[in-house]
Amino acid sequence: MQEKRKSIRYTTRAQATIPGFFDSEALLKDISVTGCCIEAMRWVNIQPDMQCTIQIIPEPDSKIGKFELTAQSRWTRNNDDSCEIGFLILESPKGKHFQRYVDYLAYRAS
Repeated sequence: MQEKRKSIRYTTRAQATIPGFFDSEALLKDISVTGCCIEAMRWVNIQPDMQCTIQIIPEPDSKIGKFELTAQSRWTRNNDDSCEIGFLILESPKGKHFQRYVDYLAYRAS
């Protein structure tokens, strides 16, 4: 299936947590300046249009510190052993780390 997006999504090896929903780390599957997708290894009860704080821990090779994103859930896909959640990114309090990380992923993808 071809996805039409405003911004290119870059695959990552970062870890993510969403306090209050799952404190164990999950995988940040992809990210762009406008959205991201997280995969957790268990079922997560996040409804569409919920606002969440996502804590991102970039892979060590990036040499970029952890940062947070304020995001709104758009969709959830629960499977037997995992859950994927798509988010629209609303803001990043540490915008410099977020932008550096997206730039790093763009460079790595080229």
